[in-house]
Amino acid sequence: MSASVPAPDPRPIIFFDGVCHLCNWWVDRLLRADRSGQLRFAPLQGVTAQRMLPPLPHNSAAWSVIYLDEHGVRHESDAALAICARLVGAWRLLTVLRIIPRPLRDAVYRFIAQHRYRWFGQLATCRLPTPAEQARFLP
Repeated sequence: MSASVPAPDPRPIIFFDGVCHLCNWWVDRLLRADRSGQLRFAPLQGVTAQRMLPPLPHNSAAWSVIYLDEHGVRHESDAALAICARLVGAWRLLTVLRIIPRPLRDAVYRFIAQHRYRWFGQLATCRLPTPAEQARFLP
């Protein structure tokens, strides 16, 4: 009799900048909005990101949220809108922003991303999930 290998967890992963105040603020909102617990989170600075993603740019201001689900990997505004599409209520309504051409959406995204540390601040270390959040966070 052979041992069966457990199937990989199919829940999507949101890779985020773990030291960015703005990014952590969004993670807090997503944790509350995702009542079914379908989303998982991993800091871009963590071992999960190192193992699953290509190397990141050295300049962290150039980093983007990265969303990995059954449809593949998405970055920048496509990632943000795909995350909203997974949720219910007002979050899902944000997907109407797809009517804006992606180059314009991504330009706005990059502008905010490049200024996020200056506007919102930066943490000394990545956030630590609470015991209730622990199962939803990957190292």
